[in-house]
Amino acid sequence: MFDKDKIFEKKQQKYNDEASGYIGNQQKTQGLLHKAIIMANERKGKLGDAWDKLQLFFELVKSYSKGEYKNVSTRTIITVVGALLYFVSPLDLVPDFIIGLGLLDDAAVIGYTVKKISKELDDFSAWKRSAIFTKENPLD
Repeated sequence: MFDKDKIFEKKQQKYNDEASGYIGNQQKTQGLLHKAIIMANERKGKLGDAWDKLQLFFELVKSYSKGEYKNVSTRTIITVVGALLYFVSPLDLVPDFIIGLGLLDDAAVIGYTVKKISKELDDFSAWKRSAIFTKENPLD
């Protein structure tokens, strides 16, 4: 048998090496986000729950790259960018053009990434909620 976590970890490490080159390069990061957002929107119905998780990844990377959110480790950002690189890559474990199976590995890698960094994603979500509340506070 095979250990899917080990397979995902190995694949993710490959993409994390590439993701390191995105840290500190806002233009490159924005280009990746743009491509990933377009792909996610095109596949929204097929991605299921992974679509919502991708939206959180997009918001986290965007907030981090703009310097708005800094309470996250560089390693976590690299992990998320690596997952996004995997998502946009046509060279997946299961190629995206294989109907019915092509997005399964993308969704699995997204889910694996969420599980791996869940605490920092929870912290970001809480920050995001408080930032929205602060902006909408009628007492200000």
